[in-house]
Amino acid sequence: MKIPRPLTRVIEAFEKLPGIGPKTAQRLTYYLLHIPQDELEIFARALVNLKKDTLLCKVCRNVSESDPCPICSDSSRDSTLLLVLEQPYEILSFERTGKFKGLYHVLHGSINPLDNIGPDELYIEDLIKRTKKKENGFRELIIATNPTMEGEATAMFLHKKIKIVNPKLKITRLGMGIPTGADLEYADEVTLREAIAGRREM
Repeated sequence: MKIPRPLTRVIEAFEKLPGIGPKTAQRLTYYLLHIPQDELEIFARALVNLKKDTLLCKVCRNVSESDPCPICSDSSRDSTLLLVLEQPYEILSFERTGKFKGLYHVLHGSINPLDNIGPDELYIEDLIKRTKKKENGFRELIIATNPTMEGEATAMFLHKKIKIVNPKLKITRLGMGIPTGADLEYADEVTLREAIAGRREM
């Protein structure tokens, strides 16, 4: 049976999203077909405005509606602690733990030569500049890249580069609460709390 073109276009759009296969794309498309038109239009407007209404914080590179973002603007946070993450959504996981009260820096990926992602494609230079400025007063940098081959390679690269510009800065890696090969996105609050508490110096 030939699928109508409007449905095909939506199915193909869903298939481009990470983790969405052909069957899931079809299910989502047919689900949208059966919701009320006004709800569909609200959903469509939210998608259209997703990038229009957000920006990257110039300090930490988190996705926000303001610059600097609410976390960077919060004077009650511990400005001597800096946690480095691969993706903005990982901040939500750490914030849910309620245990980390420092600042963040988001790389927007990890070094992956197979996908042609080198240090220049990430916000690594911004991080190095932040750690270089003495007025920022960081006492510890926690590298929380994922415990994958790419994440470990990124962590080692960061350690080497930052030690050159700020040799006295304490650099730690998350503890073993995170299993090797796992993504932080899927870690629960307890695991992340243990990982923060059990971080080790690099």
